[in-house]
Amino acid sequence: MNSDTMSLSPDWKKIEWVLTDVDDTLTWQGQLPPEALIAMQQLRKAGKKVVAVTGACAGWGDHIAQLWPVDAVLAENGAVIMEKQGGFLTLRSAIPIEEIRSRQQRLKSEIEAILEDYPGLNLTLDQAYRVCEVAIDIGQNRPKLDSRIVDEIVARIHALGANATASSIHINAWYGKHSKKATATAFLKEKGLTVQQIKQTACYVGDSMNDQYMFELLPMSVGVANIRHYWQQLVFKPQVVMSQPGGFGFAEFSSQLLALK
Repeated sequence: MNSDTMSLSPDWKKIEWVLTDVDDTLTWQGQLPPEALIAMQQLRKAGKKVVAVTGACAGWGDHIAQLWPVDAVLAENGAVIMEKQGGFLTLRSAIPIEEIRSRQQRLKSEIEAILEDYPGLNLTLDQAYRVCEVAIDIGQNRPKLDSRIVDEIVARIHALGANATASSIHINAWYGKHSKKATATAFLKEKGLTVQQIKQTACYVGDSMNDQYMFELLPMSVGVANIRHYWQQLVFKPQVVMSQPGGFGFAEFSSQLLALK
């Protein structure tokens, strides 16, 4: 499948779960387009389940789960699940939050030592609202960092024995076995879906390198237009690419999905 494909096949009529990245997939240029918010609401009105799967901090996850038209949020690349149950927001993790925070503090010290070699490079402004991850700002509130330096830092974090992925705006790092792919799989199985049903009835929308293993998990996957920036680097590519970037591309996809009868 190539990056010029823009329309959904009839098989997409089976989709019941729309899993989506947030930064530069629902948002664009640092803002949430009204079109994306309306698209999420229209999907839910049509009976689709909408789940945000994001590297964003738990603090952002709380905001999204409380106020956006979503059914759940898998935040910090799957470290925590936030979901309304019985009208109240719940937070859960595969391991105790206290243990997660202990690992985070160790990693934060290690990454701060690495950043001493990169003057002007800092942790994200929302680091205080993270429970598991340590995040480095590579393009959110600073000019875009050169991709070669991003790769170098990711490799140094891997050398610590930690996980690290780069999105369009952050390097996210953590200790533990969770990931977007692992937590999304476990979450959908909790909802009673078999592996086959997951592949047939769930899709994913993303925009960058840290989405590629979700593209691997869900054959029915979508890239918003800005995925083309990473196209040659992706090991696993989305099946369909929209013509519009970020949240505008998400709205474009939602319209196509809802138009299938």
